[in-house]
Amino acid sequence: MHSIHKLGESFWYITPVSLTDRPILGMVAGSKKTLMIDAGNSEEHVNYFLNELNNRGISTPDLVVLTHWHWDHIFGLSALSDTVSIASKETKEEMEKLIPFSWSDEAIDARVKEGVEIEFCAKAIKEEYKNHRNIIITLPDITLENRAEIDLGGVTCIVQHVGGDHAADSVIVYIKEEKILFLGDCIYPRMYAEKVHYTISETLRVLDLLETFDAETYIPSHQQPMAKEDFALEVAMLRTIAKYTEECNGEHPEIVKKYEDYVKRKLTEDELDTISDFVNGF
Repeated sequence: MHSIHKLGESFWYITPVSLTDRPILGMVAGSKKTLMIDAGNSEEHVNYFLNELNNRGISTPDLVVLTHWHWDHIFGLSALSDTVSIASKETKEEMEKLIPFSWSDEAIDARVKEGVEIEFCAKAIKEEYKNHRNIIITLPDITLENRAEIDLGGVTCIVQHVGGDHAADSVIVYIKEEKILFLGDCIYPRMYAEKVHYTISETLRVLDLLETFDAETYIPSHQQPMAKEDFALEVAMLRTIAKYTEECNGEHPEIVKKYEDYVKRKLTEDELDTISDFVNGF
């Protein structure tokens, strides 16, 4: 299921689980304070992580940063009642909209029909919450406009609003001394839409912003951590497909041909999906 790993001197993380859409959760342990990144998709998710870290001598977090408002990153916040929570102002506003919702199967299915919820998330919520649905939307204690710098004692976290197609409220966390950039979902396409999509302008803007950080390790929430070289390949793919989407006026077969000529091989499923997402957003 999960495994716990340590990177550098101060960063711990739990691996993601695709079936229930559990993202990576991070913990930065300074000499004075500990900071958790994201609050998970359930109290069980959070508590498992905290118990495993406790066994390794890491204390309960003093602070938690939410990367964005989607359910899998916030539903576990109710388990962190003694932890000060931080999010962008936009994240809090989006979370407030969830407070009146019922989480029964019937209510979730109705929201999918209305286009408020998406089928992928509906299935994952039902899978994560098989035994109970006491979901409590807990709002963040502190909101930030753009950027905050947090000194944990010997290690510094920079929380920066980046936005992006996936969620306009997205923030990233840069762990300065470790050169780790926790991306959340900011490089993923928009899911809450009629069609999953990337837009050229937003993708390039976010990539430009991410490249201003001097990082050696990148952590996207639903994959494995990436070395600088691997992240550079991901960025190159997104930039190149964005360029061809514009050049080909969003024509799918032409983009596929151009990209195949460029890489001199048949395209992977991931590359084909990415092309479709750019075409949908064109």
